[in-house]
Amino acid sequence: MPLYDELTIFGGNAHPTLTAAVCEDIGIHPGRAEVFTFSNENIFVRLQESVRGNDVFVVQPFSSPLSQSIMELLIIIDALKRASAGRITAVVPYYAYGRTDKKDQPRVPITARLVADLITTAGAERLLTVDLHAGQIQGFFNIPVDELTAMYLLARHFQEQRIPELVVVSPDLGNTKRARNFAEFLDAPLAIIEKRRVGPEGRSEPLNVIGDVRGRRVLLVDDEIDTGGSVTQAARLVLERGALEVFVAATHAILSGPAIARLQESPIRQIVVTDTVPLPPEKRIEKITVLSIAPILGQTIQRIHTGTSVSMSHREMDRVSLTS
Repeated sequence: MPLYDELTIFGGNAHPTLTAAVCEDIGIHPGRAEVFTFSNENIFVRLQESVRGNDVFVVQPFSSPLSQSIMELLIIIDALKRASAGRITAVVPYYAYGRTDKKDQPRVPITARLVADLITTAGAERLLTVDLHAGQIQGFFNIPVDELTAMYLLARHFQEQRIPELVVVSPDLGNTKRARNFAEFLDAPLAIIEKRRVGPEGRSEPLNVIGDVRGRRVLLVDDEIDTGGSVTQAARLVLERGALEVFVAATHAILSGPAIARLQESPIRQIVVTDTVPLPPEKRIEKITVLSIAPILGQTIQRIHTGTSVSMSHREMDRVSLTS
C-alpha cells in the first residue's frame, strides 16, 4: 500500500518533455502549476491544484540556464512544503556542479555540497538522480538519495548492435569503475586512457592507452559529454593506436560551447546519450542517438511511492530498456 496519498508529479521549465514522458509512462497527468520569471528575473511559482498529503515528485534536471533551473526547483519545493505536501522528492536526472565535489586547490568551494544543502533546506525529503559524476556526492545529503544508472539502457543498445571485436575504453582513470561494469555487461575487454591536466585551466591531455585496442572497435564510456574535448581527443588517440572504429556512450549530453562542432568533425561514428537533459534541435546531429530515461524514472517513482525496493535486477533493467 502507498505510504502517502495520491502520487503527483510536477516539473519546472528545465525539461517539460521529460516530465510529460515520465507521467505518460506512469499513466497520470503532470501536476498543474505556473512557473515563470518576471521582468526583474524573479522566479514565481503558483500551484494550481491541491497537494495536501500527496506524495509529490518534482522533475527538474540542472540544465541550461543552470542557475535558473536550480532556483526553480528550490522555489517549487518551498511552494509544495507550504501547501502541506505529504512528502517531496526532488528528481534531478542531471546533478550539476558534480565536479566541484572536493577542495582540490586552496580557497575553493565545494559547490556540490552547497547545492545539496539548498535542496534539503528548501524542504525536499528525498533525492532521485541518475549517474552522479562522483559517488561521494550521495554523502553530502542528510536525506535518502537514490542514484539510478543509465548503464544498462546504454549497454543494451550496443548489445543489440552486435558490434564485433568490441573493447570498452574509459577516457580517464576516474571513470574506470563505470567502464568496467559496462565491459562486464557486454562481455568485452577493458582498456583505460591515461591523461594529465596541463595549464592553469586544468585542460586534459591524453598520454597513453592502457590495454590493447589494435584491430578492435572502441566504445568510449563516460558519465557526461560537456565541451567534447576529452572524448574527441580520446577517439583520435585510440585510432592512432590501431583501433578500427570509435563509438561513444554517455548518460548526460551537456554539449556546451564547441561540443557539437568538435563531435561533428571528429572520427567518432556514433554517440549514444540519454535525455536526462534536453537536447535542442540544433544539437541533434546525425551521429547522436538519444535514448529515453523516462521508463526507468517512471518505474522508480512508482516503487518509491509504494514503498517497495528501488533496486532493479539486470533482467528488470533490460525489460525497462526495451520499452524506451
